[in-house]
Amino acid sequence: MSGNADPGTPGKGTTTRARLDRGRGALGPALELVHTGRAPTRAVLTAELGVTRATAGAVAAELEALGLIRVDARPGAAAGSQGRPSHRLAVAEDGPVALAAQVHADGFRAALVGLGGRIVATTPGCEVVDADPAKVLGSVVAAGAELLRETGRRCVGAGLAVPSAVAEPEGLALNPLHLAWPAGAPVREIFTEQVRAAGLDGPAFAANDVNLAALAEHRHGAGRGSRDLLCVATGHRGVGGALVLDGRLHSGSSGLALEVGHLPVSSGGRPCHCGSRGCLDVETDPLAFLTAAGRAPGPEVSLLKHADTLIREHYDDPAVRAAAESLIDRLGLGLAGLVNILNPDRIILGGLHGTLLDADPDRLRAVVADRSLWGRSGSVPILPCTLAHNSLVGAAELAWQPVLDDPLGALA
Repeated sequence: MSGNADPGTPGKGTTTRARLDRGRGALGPALELVHTGRAPTRAVLTAELGVTRATAGAVAAELEALGLIRVDARPGAAAGSQGRPSHRLAVAEDGPVALAAQVHADGFRAALVGLGGRIVATTPGCEVVDADPAKVLGSVVAAGAELLRETGRRCVGAGLAVPSAVAEPEGLALNPLHLAWPAGAPVREIFTEQVRAAGLDGPAFAANDVNLAALAEHRHGAGRGSRDLLCVATGHRGVGGALVLDGRLHSGSSGLALEVGHLPVSSGGRPCHCGSRGCLDVETDPLAFLTAAGRAPGPEVSLLKHADTLIREHYDDPAVRAAAESLIDRLGLGLAGLVNILNPDRIILGGLHGTLLDADPDRLRAVVADRSLWGRSGSVPILPCTLAHNSLVGAAELAWQPVLDDPLGALA
C-alpha cells in the first residue's frame, strides 16, 4: 500500500527504539560514573560511555526523572574558557537514600547515605552492645527507620557492617569475638528480618567492616583511581584487610579472603585467638599500643579514641613514641609481606594505622621498602583513609549496588 514503509526496512520508530534500548543499557554505567564523581559533565559522560551526545543526554534525563541525579543545563563558564560549557551532572541531594548500620566492639550506629557516598543523617552512637545480635540489630534498624521517618526519604535498601569475617553465601559472622556474639551468628538473616519488621523497602546486605571501608574509599576516598587497592585497618579491636580489584571487592570463594590479622609479625609475641602468637591482629591494634605505652585502657573512652589521642597529642612522650615505633615496625613487616604477595598499586590505612602513618610516614614506608623482595615496595603509595565513617558508607554501597546495576528495575 502506497505510503507504508517496507516492514523489513528499519524505519524511524525502529531507530528510536534501538536508541532507547541502548540508552537504558547505559543507565547503570552512567549512574555509577556520576556516583563516583568520574562524570561531572555530560561531555565526560558521553566520552566515558562511548555513545552519542544525544544518547548521553537522554540517559542523563532519564536518571534525573528517576530522582537520582541533577542536570544543570546552564552552568557558568570558567574564566577564560570559550564555547558553551557542557551540562553539569551531580547526584540529587534530595534523592533516595540507603540505610547503613555498623556494629563494633564499642557500640553501633545507623545512618542514611545518599548517592555519592554522602551521609545525609546519622544517629548518635550507642556504646552498649548486647550479646544477642537480634537485639542489637533490632535497635540499630529501629534507629535508622526513625531517621527515615524524620527525613521523609525513600529507602533503596539496607547494609550492615560487622567486625567479623562474613561467610558466603549464608551471611554468617564467623568470628565476632570482640562482640561476644556466638560464632557463626546468621547476621544477614537477622538483619533482613529486622529490616522487614521495620517495614523498610529494598534488599538487605551484611559484610565485613574493613571490606566495606575499602569499597567506600575506592569509590569516594583515598582509593579513588586505584586499580588494585589494598586496605589494612584497625578499629576498636583487631586488624582487618581488604582488596579491591578492578573496582570490585575480592572476597574469595566464600567471603573469607584477606584475613590479614593473622599474619605473624612478632616471633614469640602475644597469643592470638587463632591459636598462633605474634599476629598482626594482636600486635598492632589499639590495645597492643596502649599496653606497649604502659597506659591502662580506661572505661571512659574507647580503646581507639584513647590510643589515637595519645599519638596525636603526646607523641613527644618517650613511652608513647617508643610504643608507636614498635607498632609501625610490625605493621610495616605485615604490609611488606602483603605487597610481595598481592602487588597492589596503592595501600590505604584506616583507624589507628592511619594515625601511625601520619605520625611517622617515613619510618613506615622505609620498613615496607626494606622488607620487599625486590626493593620496590617503597614505590607503592601508602595513604591514610580519608572518609569519616567509611564502613557506614561502604555498607550503604551494598544497598546502592542493585540501583547502580539497574536503576529502572531497582526503582520500579
